[in-house]
Amino acid sequence: MAAQIRLKLRELLSSLENELQQLGWWQQQEPSIEALQSQQPFCVDTLEFAQWLQWVFVPRMLSILDSGHALPSQCAIFEMAEVVYREQRTTVATLLDCLKCIDATIMTSNRLG
Repeated sequence: MAAQIRLKLRELLSSLENELQQLGWWQQQEPSIEALQSQQPFCVDTLEFAQWLQWVFVPRMLSILDSGHALPSQCAIFEMAEVVYREQRTTVATLLDCLKCIDATIMTSNRLG
């Protein structure tokens, strides 16, 4: 079961990447080292949320999956995205769905141990 959850999570991360590209939010230029080292949740003081997803969240999750380490004990990316994109809900509906699935998959993994 754990292998299936990890595979599903990989697929969801790929879908997230594709959706960011579809929205035109996928960037070629990596933010500065300083911006990426923010101590604030979601790097809110240095990055746009989509940048955080691309440059922090996706790489960290892939690293966890590649290394076989335990998944995070909790995940609330969807909740943050709802706040950030509250004025654009129609535009980002697919992105929100993807993030909700990522959260649910991580939480399912935690329930299964």
